[in-house]
Amino acid sequence: MADKTQSKKEVLVIIDSNSIIHRAYHALPPLATKKGELVNAVYGFLLVFLKAVKDFHPEFIAAAFDLPLPTFRHKKYGEYKAKRPPTPEDLRSQMSVVKEFLKVFSVPVFEKEGYEADDIVGTIAQKSASAKKALEIIILSGDLDSLQLVGTRTKVYALKKGIKDVILYDEEQVKERFQGLRPEQILDFKSLRGDPSDNIPGVKGIGEKTAIELLSKFGSLENIYKKIEKTPGDFKKNTKELLAKYKDQAFLSKFLVQLEKNVPIDFDLDNCMWLDFSEKEASLLLEKFEFYSLVKRLPELKKRGENPVRENLRLL
Repeated sequence: MADKTQSKKEVLVIIDSNSIIHRAYHALPPLATKKGELVNAVYGFLLVFLKAVKDFHPEFIAAAFDLPLPTFRHKKYGEYKAKRPPTPEDLRSQMSVVKEFLKVFSVPVFEKEGYEADDIVGTIAQKSASAKKALEIIILSGDLDSLQLVGTRTKVYALKKGIKDVILYDEEQVKERFQGLRPEQILDFKSLRGDPSDNIPGVKGIGEKTAIELLSKFGSLENIYKKIEKTPGDFKKNTKELLAKYKDQAFLSKFLVQLEKNVPIDFDLDNCMWLDFSEKEASLLLEKFEFYSLVKRLPELKKRGENPVRENLRLL
């Protein structure tokens, strides 16, 4: 009889912390302690964190954060994310509280000046995949920017609506969501379509439908422009004119959208091993912020064994 323990995959959960915190802040109504301290983003983050740990029982956990400084993308394109309002002070203050909880839960935090949390997520995913061939990587995120990282061993556990509606994106789920596009084509999709939330220009006049049609036919942004030069008759007149006019913007957008996977961080997968945490310290911190209902859930985090959620599941 085969030894099942030898084939059991280990799991790494990487938390795109800023996206989860922002989603929780905007999804939940104001929640304040008796002292008047707003904690809705912290509470929402913890709900997502506890659910992910319960679902995946990870052997490793790492958390990535942004720093409030310009990134290499801002240096390339000064208008990057220029339309976003400043981070509210009551949200900024909750970031540090989330880090307090991660410290109590023995989860290491990674951040690097000049880079975004997404870049750190991509770097950790790449380094971890190289370090352990049987490792399954689950990226916990509040948006879909990380879908370009989805692969055979990497999935994205993304929030769909609010903080309770969640979907686990594997390669097939990405194809279903984007009408046949593969995860590696998501980068080119956003390069064509743009992303108003990040002020990424894309190709003006090219919407989701046309972007998917172009990539389904030609494969990549680079191939699209090669085909325009060699066989311009393969394109509709209006589409061809738009692509030609906004070529520079398309490739600028690709630069902005593509995640950096070689951020110079001091990372060692073994240091992210999630062995244990002090239930007493966690309880005291939860009670400090009046999250009494979450105290009751701490024992379930201690449980080990078979992971109930691993692959190819949509979590509703």
